[in-house]
Amino acid sequence: MTRSDLVEELAARFSQLTHRDAEHAVKTILDAVSDALTRGHRVEIRGFGSFSINRRAPRIGRNPRNGESVAIPEKRVPHFKPGKALREAVDLRTAELEARDRREARD
Repeated sequence: MTRSDLVEELAARFSQLTHRDAEHAVKTILDAVSDALTRGHRVEIRGFGSFSINRRAPRIGRNPRNGESVAIPEKRVPHFKPGKALREAVDLRTAELEARDRREARD
């Protein structure tokens, strides 16, 4: 699902929202999450998951073209941890799809 798909879904579910309003709502939410992570805060959306920042320590890597050692500096990267409800919903849906595929393969 892309950002524009999310806007379309929001506009379709809430007929009182114009496409422009839905686009503004999605942009506002994503900007708020991004700003919070940039400031080092954790973002938790109950039932969906949480976003946080992980630190990657500096390390020595290899240039794949010539094999030379390259120093890779420390990084801070966003990390998403799905919530229990999301994990269970994905697991249930995956199990349903696998069962359907097995039935279709038998037939």
